[in-house]
This record gives sequence, structure tokens and C-alpha cells, in this order.
Amino acid sequence: MDKLFRKDAFNYHALGRPGKIEVVPTKPYSTQRDLSLAYTPGVADPCLAIEKTPEDVYKYTAKGNLVAVISNGTAVLGLGNIGAEAGKPVMEGKGLLFKIFADVDVFDIEVDETDIDKFIETVKAISPTFGGINLEDIKAPECFEIERRLKEELNIPIMHDDQHGTAIITSAGLLNALEIVGKKIEDIKIVVNGAGAASISCTQLYMRLGAKRENIIMLDSRGVLHKDRTDLNETKKQFVTDKPVHTLKEAIKGADVFLGLSVGGILKKDMLLSMAKKPIVFALANPTPEIAYDVAMEIRDDIVMATGRSDYPNQINNVLGFPFIFRGALDVRATEINEEMKLAASKALAKLAKEPVPEEVNIAFKVANLNFGRDYIIPKPTDPRLIETVAPAVAKAAIDSGVAQKTIDNWSAYREELRKRLGLSNPLMRQMKAACKRNPKRIVLTDAQD
Repeated sequence: MDKLFRKDAFNYHALGRPGKIEVVPTKPYSTQRDLSLAYTPGVADPCLAIEKTPEDVYKYTAKGNLVAVISNGTAVLGLGNIGAEAGKPVMEGKGLLFKIFADVDVFDIEVDETDIDKFIETVKAISPTFGGINLEDIKAPECFEIERRLKEELNIPIMHDDQHGTAIITSAGLLNALEIVGKKIEDIKIVVNGAGAASISCTQLYMRLGAKRENIIMLDSRGVLHKDRTDLNETKKQFVTDKPVHTLKEAIKGADVFLGLSVGGILKKDMLLSMAKKPIVFALANPTPEIAYDVAMEIRDDIVMATGRSDYPNQINNVLGFPFIFRGALDVRATEINEEMKLAASKALAKLAKEPVPEEVNIAFKVANLNFGRDYIIPKPTDPRLIETVAPAVAKAAIDSGVAQKTIDNWSAYREELRKRLGLSNPLMRQMKAACKRNPKRIVLTDAQD
């Protein structure tokens, strides 16, 4: 990261109004009557209605479109345990992404508590405010218990995005990569380097898609999770192997898929060369992947590769998932985000990557014509169709799996409503804007005033 970029990052957060989000009124407030309706005495009637019928909280308040982004700052990005307050810029950033991609409102909540029981009690105590909870940047293994217990004890959608977001997006990429290389998920050998929250969740979702447990080898910083190790916690013990391998170099031989959620540079050239024909490599360490993209492409011309970086093809970016997953869950008032909803999101993303790419996406990424293939296995974050593709898939899965408290009868109308949320309802205007951006012109109005 160069000095100029770091300076820009400080200025971005500090100049003008500090931070990245604000609260904006949604009702008139210009007259005395407006104010008396917004607060006392007018507010009393909705309060009494909610007391009588708790479900009316969704009718009279913003709860149905409000998500809490909650963290204790124990695992913030690649920065580690920097504390709750230091993690606030990340949580505000998450709120910004929720809003601009899916029109979901967010309060970021930084909880200065590392005790599991106290953290859970705090979240439970404030949960009536929110329609959903996005847990963020909580270290493993505590994050597993925190999410599990909150899901058991609350009846609103809850998701730890660091776990499930990465799993959902990589699953979509994996499905498409396997189609490109002509392999079946039940046959492939998978090596997962890293045994943190995201790695565990990815592996579990791959198995739900059809990967076989006996074909998966997972490693942590000390090597393969082997049955002869005595230092493994209960979460890691789920993925032990009895195969005669103990190092990444041994495990990677003949592997079809490498998933890296670990450290940069750990996958060496000889290891990549030892993988099976047409290997799939997801090197997601940031900012330095487990193997450099250029190096991997140079030594294997049959590879399908993804990274966590936007300057290479096939970026695995969680923003492809969480805004739209919560959008769909909120819109049917789901009581949880279950496995069926996660799988639906993955499959919707995989399918979207095979559709013709809108011109505004080509312009945003300065390419002529993106097409499904080795360099395009996952949609781009700027694709305007994401909200109308992923959110309905998640909502339908919630309905079909019995966790939705509302139903949707007219799916075409729902998709149009989603487009309107982001101002995307006029495809002709979108095409015109894209054309103007591709070939900008200067217009002179000779008789214009002001």
C-alpha cells in the first residue's frame, strides 16, 4: 500500500463529516404537526398498537429493514485483535455496502467484550431493535459458539459473514470452475490451507454441494489436521484425516482444488505443478495471495484461479453475498438464515455468471466483453442484476424451507421493487448512461441560463 493511497484513505474517512454513514429521516418534519406526529403525542398510538400486537413493530417502525453489524474487534480483517473501537471503520464500511448494494439500513455496534456469555447476552438484549444481525470480525473458535447460540435463542436472521459469506461466494465459483474443467464435485480432491472460521464454513458448504469428506484435507499453521495430533480443538477435529500426509507439499500432490485462506506465498511453484490436470486454485490471502496470480498463470496454462483481489480476474468478494442474502431474508421476515438459503445464494450467483454481462459492468472494469470462462467464473460486484437475482433466490429458499413469516406471491413485482430500491427500474436509461460513460462528450448549451 503506497503512501499516497494511505493518505487518501485517511482523508476519505476524516474530511467533511467524519465517518461513512448517517441517519436520514424518512418522514416529513418541517411543521409543528409533523413533529407532533413523529414524537409526542402522535407516537403513542403506534407504541400501544405494538404492545397489543408485537408483529406491528414491522408495520410502524424501521425494524424490518434494519440490520445490526456487530463486532468485538477480535479478528478485524488482517489486522487481528485490535479492539472494538478500532474496528469501527470496518463496521461503518459494512453498513455503507449494505445500503448502496441492497438498500438495507445498518447500525454498527461495537461491543467491548470478549467473554462469550457476556457478549451473547449483550446482543440478545439489543436484538429487539433489529430485523437481522450480521456478526463481523469475531475470532475463532469463539465465533462458532456465538453464532450457534444466538441462532438458537433469537428468531431473526443472523449470519457471521466472515464464515458464511466466503463460503457462499467460493461455492459459486467452485461450481462454475468445475463445469469449465469438466470435473464432478463428488470426485475431486480438495486441499484447504487454513482452519479458521471461513475455511471451516467453506468446507462444510462444499460437502453440502456434494464433496466427499474423505477427499478433503485441511491444514492449519502446524500442518495437516491429522488424527495423530493432540493439539486440535473440537472444531478442527471434525476434519482430521488418517492419510499419510502431514505437510502442504505432501497433501497437494494430485489435488484438484486448492482453497487458501491462510498466508501469502505459501503455495510454491513445485506444489502447484504437482496438482492434478486442470487445477482450481482459490488463493484468497490478502493482499498477497498464497501464490501470485501471474506466477500461477505462467507455470500452469490449464489452471482456473481466483483471488481476493480486484486487480485480477475472479475476485472472491463477500459483497456479492451478504447485502442480497439479508435483503431476501428481511423481505420474507425469515427467522434464520439456514443452509438452504446459503445454497440458493451460491447457485444463483453461479447461474448469473453464465448470463450476458451488462455494458456498465464492462465499462466499470475496463474490458470489452466479459464472458463466462476461466477469467469470469463469478459475477462482478457492480453487476446491477445481483439484487434481483440473489435476493429472490434467498427469499424463495426461506419460504420453501419453512422459515419465512411472510410469503411473496408475485415474483415479477418483487424483482421490480428490488430494482426500484436502487434506481435500476429503467433498463434503457442504464444502457444510455453506460454508453455515455464509454464515450464521454462535452456539450455546450449556447442559450442556457445559470
